[in-house]
Amino acid sequence: MDETIPPGGNPAPPKTSGLAIWSLVLGILSLACFSIFAAIPGVICGHKALKRIKYSGGALEGQGLAIGGLVTGYLGILFAIVFIPMMFAIAVPNFVRARTISQQNACINNLRLIDGAKQQWALEYRKQATDTPTMQDLRTYVGHGPNGELPTCPASGVYKVGAVGEKPTCSIRGHQLP
Repeated sequence: MDETIPPGGNPAPPKTSGLAIWSLVLGILSLACFSIFAAIPGVICGHKALKRIKYSGGALEGQGLAIGGLVTGYLGILFAIVFIPMMFAIAVPNFVRARTISQQNACINNLRLIDGAKQQWALEYRKQATDTPTMQDLRTYVGHGPNGELPTCPASGVYKVGAVGEKPTCSIRGHQLP
């Protein structure tokens, strides 16, 4: 009597390999959201599942699941190696440009504050358009913060106040009043 056939006479149906199922699940997750963190374990599980199925003598099945897990896992690795760096190459310059524009806008707003302070200073002290205040003269009008700090360029530029009739300037190119 054959030992693999139970006493009822029907052979035990083959079981589906758990590793094959995990391989497919991890492979799909690698494509959906977890990229390389799920792709590598998915590929490992797929290879182990195929090996166990091969040497099980028909007791395990799920070769298609394991192959599907391998394919999706390798695609997840490919996605992580090719497409993610490509997306960073596109995103980083955009972030840098957004930061530069933000700094430029903040600087222009500071220049407007300085210009308005010059106008107030000139009115209060009856100054002419050719008179030039210092930043200390304008501290009362533009000082902000707990210690009355003067505005500074966020891109480390240097402000030139200039005469009352002139627009204040920044040393950074593009940071200028319209």
